[in-house]
Amino acid sequence: MGKERLYIYDTTLRDGQQTQGVQFSTAEKHRIVAALDALGVDYIEGGWPGANPTDSAFFDEVGQTRATMTAFGMTKRAGRSAANDDVLAAVLNAGTPSVCLVGKTHEFHVTTALGITLEENLEAISASVAHCVAQGLEALFDAEHFFDGYKANPGYALGCVKAALDSGARWVVLCDTNGGTLPEEVGRIVRAVIAAGVPGDKLGIHTHNDTENAVGCTLAAIDAGVRQLQGTLNGLGERCGNANLTTLIPVLLLKEPYASRYETGVSREALEGLTQMSRMLDEILNRVPMRQAAFVGSSAFAHKAGLHASAILKDPSTYEHIEPGQVGNRRVIPMSNQAGQSNLRRRLAEAGLEVEKGNPALGRILERIKAQEAEGYTYDTAQASFELLAREELGLLPEFFEVKRYRVTIERRKNKYDQMVSLSEAVVVVKIDGEKKLSVSDSLDTEGHDRGPVNALSKALAKDLGPYQSMIDDMRLVDFKVRITQGGTEAVTRVIIDSEDGAGRRWQTVGVSANIVDASFEALLDAVRWKLIRDCGAARAAQ
Repeated sequence: MGKERLYIYDTTLRDGQQTQGVQFSTAEKHRIVAALDALGVDYIEGGWPGANPTDSAFFDEVGQTRATMTAFGMTKRAGRSAANDDVLAAVLNAGTPSVCLVGKTHEFHVTTALGITLEENLEAISASVAHCVAQGLEALFDAEHFFDGYKANPGYALGCVKAALDSGARWVVLCDTNGGTLPEEVGRIVRAVIAAGVPGDKLGIHTHNDTENAVGCTLAAIDAGVRQLQGTLNGLGERCGNANLTTLIPVLLLKEPYASRYETGVSREALEGLTQMSRMLDEILNRVPMRQAAFVGSSAFAHKAGLHASAILKDPSTYEHIEPGQVGNRRVIPMSNQAGQSNLRRRLAEAGLEVEKGNPALGRILERIKAQEAEGYTYDTAQASFELLAREELGLLPEFFEVKRYRVTIERRKNKYDQMVSLSEAVVVVKIDGEKKLSVSDSLDTEGHDRGPVNALSKALAKDLGPYQSMIDDMRLVDFKVRITQGGTEAVTRVIIDSEDGAGRRWQTVGVSANIVDASFEALLDAVRWKLIRDCGAARAAQ
């Protein structure tokens, strides 16, 4: 028997944009569309034309896509015809081959939120879908609050679904709009809907994550017979988010029984770009990727305990449910005071440092890690700083430059609007090949906003590194975390910095001091040195 086809409907650009703090520009929407199209999703919901200028501009400029581009809107309002509803007209005029209309299926919402009769709501659904189909468009109906509506009045909720299908809808999407329905309920209700005569190959599922069950509810719906699934990249969405496609898609392609039973438009080759796509979205949103995210998180295949790392060396499947490269991720063996020599040698090998078993440097590295962590350092996440520490003990850490001195000043002054503002200025002096270089920078960004003393230091350090300058031009600081590791007068500050370069590499470094500026500068130095080692290559680093 051949595999059954599942259709993936992405609603990142519409539902995802309802996330608090998220607002895509038109250019960002086009960038996300290109990535989704390359991934192989079947539908891309571009937004609600007419609802805001960004969405309207997007549909004006959207080009050809392999995926079916879809415009979102609502069913016509009561008291007017579908042909004379201006909100519905904006959706039809978007120029997309497919439209998705949301309508009420819960009688409470019909009578209370809309303030119309149940019959008027059914007529609005039927007339709106029929009008879209008459225009030659593929019509989808989002059955809003369907599961709550079905539990309150099964007959009416089913009547709304059948009204859409009878009017020509290609898909009716059952929505758990409030996100409170659990997987067992979803499966049971979907089976009841299909048993009532609604074909499963015309049903979709749209879940929210308010009980952390959006993915589980979607899988339950697929098991029960739906054949379209809706979700967003990284689980974006209103309140707690929507079903996360960066989890759902690899489950469908890599986990049984789904991998053997179903096929999607996403290939195994395209799946290898999933981690990069997830991080691209976080970059657009200026958010730090969630480390513990399934499949694509930086900790998804991280093995900290020495016992785990030892087993991973023998067979990765001992503590990994898939091979990380299948989703474009990688295995990480973090370093901490729980680590043993097997863990250490594996992490060194990943950094390109092959160290034979029994090398006395291994013991020195472990002892130094334990001593450093006792002072407040952590190498669990700061992998780049760990590598530099190990290279120093192995005699493989080149001195690209020497910092002779640095200084930061912070000034409070009034601007032209008579407002008190801050400005930091940093001076860094480095010595490269016997020549001293002095660099000065302030903390203002391109829009004139103060970004603080660490920003000024970072800019000054990266301003002129002579022959190495081109290697660090594409570096940027993407996250900065501060923690006080001891209290009182002996407080110690730990700073962890996440850096990224133009090649998409991301690395973490750590600095510790009683002075936050010193701790920050130590982490900045490690970030730059690690980048230079990577770009100069292991051969140069060993010289």
